[in-house]
Amino acid sequence: MLFYHLYEMNHAAMSPVRAAADMTRLCFQNPLNPMSHTQVGRTVAASCEMLERVTRRYGKPEFELDTTVVDGKEVDITEEIIWAKPFCGLLHFKRDLPQSRKDDPKILIVSPMSGHYATLLRGTVEALLPNLDVYITDWEDARQVPVADGRFDLDDYIEYIMQMLHYLGPNTHVLAVCQPSVPVYAAVALMEENGDKCAPATMTLMGGPIDTREAPTAVNDLAVEKGIDWFKRNVVMEVPFPHKGFTRQVYPGFLQLSGFMSMNLDRHMVAHRDFFQHLIEGDGDSAEKHRDFYDEYLAVMDLTSEFYLQTVETVFIEHSLPKGEMMHRGKMVDPKKITGTALFTVEGENDDISGVGQTQAAQKLAENIPSSRRLHYIQPGVGHYGVFNGSKYRSEIAPRIVKFIQDNPRNVRAEQVSKRAAKKTLRENTSEKIAGDPLREILLAEPKGAADDLQLISGVGPKLERALNGAGIFHYWQIANLTEHQAAALDDRLDIRGRMVRDNWVEQARRLNETVHSN
Repeated sequence: MLFYHLYEMNHAAMSPVRAAADMTRLCFQNPLNPMSHTQVGRTVAASCEMLERVTRRYGKPEFELDTTVVDGKEVDITEEIIWAKPFCGLLHFKRDLPQSRKDDPKILIVSPMSGHYATLLRGTVEALLPNLDVYITDWEDARQVPVADGRFDLDDYIEYIMQMLHYLGPNTHVLAVCQPSVPVYAAVALMEENGDKCAPATMTLMGGPIDTREAPTAVNDLAVEKGIDWFKRNVVMEVPFPHKGFTRQVYPGFLQLSGFMSMNLDRHMVAHRDFFQHLIEGDGDSAEKHRDFYDEYLAVMDLTSEFYLQTVETVFIEHSLPKGEMMHRGKMVDPKKITGTALFTVEGENDDISGVGQTQAAQKLAENIPSSRRLHYIQPGVGHYGVFNGSKYRSEIAPRIVKFIQDNPRNVRAEQVSKRAAKKTLRENTSEKIAGDPLREILLAEPKGAADDLQLISGVGPKLERALNGAGIFHYWQIANLTEHQAAALDDRLDIRGRMVRDNWVEQARRLNETVHSN
């Protein structure tokens, strides 16, 4: 399809118009221009800003999370990419904390790969930073990935998640928002089935389409109604020149954005009308809030066609996961294998993208997780975005996530496996020690009959007698039968520095033993 090329040509053709509109806006907002203080001047400036903004292509936003508050003190944050593949980087929000402070639990936030950048979860990250060591998936815009870097589908997505969990290590916690709930759920099931020690301690799923047959929304109905062939014919396009991903087959971000906006078109039109009015009235705070929201909302990225189509077919059309038919590289994904990872599901009462019940379905599928390690919560009065952003998320949902993580710090199955392995190692090491112990034929676990009075040996007092008994020496005959090598080993074990030889314990014990037997 040439639609993507026409979109690019239109954007390029509008560049002079945007430049002229922006120049005019600056002119009519300049305080030295008398018109800037009039109703007409403010109207012209507002009109030009509106024109420039609705025809602009919005670039990838920044998180801009420079500080947070930990233990009542403000600390600096450094963003660093610590793991990278062609289609994703793992971003760490490193907090400047004292080295002596106990480490907080690590949490991997898997952001949606559904058109928007990871910065859409800025509020999600910000609310968790005071209590958790936060990492987030930073997905790459597919139009910026060269064709030479290969394909990327749903199986690769699941593989990426498992690799990141391995990189972060055992007892990491994972949180998925919306679309990644399914691949995260699949990754955890596969890791648990394989006995992977890096399977996460907890898994939090927020507004995710685990089973879209529950309370289907307009998004779900569209997928079922159209079928996968319609999507292949109408939404898959080729990246035009001069982008790095030239000729890659993608689902363009601007199409996804159009779909999202059409679902609530009246709300967006009212928001832009109010923005225009705020500009004319000089209400800078309200206008800035509008800019902040839409700078984020209108910044979109392309998805690889294979990932998009496989997701639509697997999740929304065939419902493979809840039916027990989902496969990953030829292997069945079985949620019943999840036993050690605790599960927390969160839904919004008014969610019009993932209906109430779709995320909770994860609880039914993972039936082997103990009831004490599972939790479901519905947040009243919020829609889809309110599940992971906004005041109710900060005050109601985020604290529950933190508490759930603190209550379930470890993957219980992996911990049990580690304990069994440690016990086995201890038994093997103990057996090796016993097998190589020169005293094994002499020492006793308890005396045979009445213990002898070892203090009759010259140089043995009450304290040393207790040490000998503790080592397994209770009788004269045990000492009398010691070989030179065994005597040296016992001397080392008791740390008596040659006293056995100096005081001739072996000969004394032989005489005492003969006396005891003759009596």
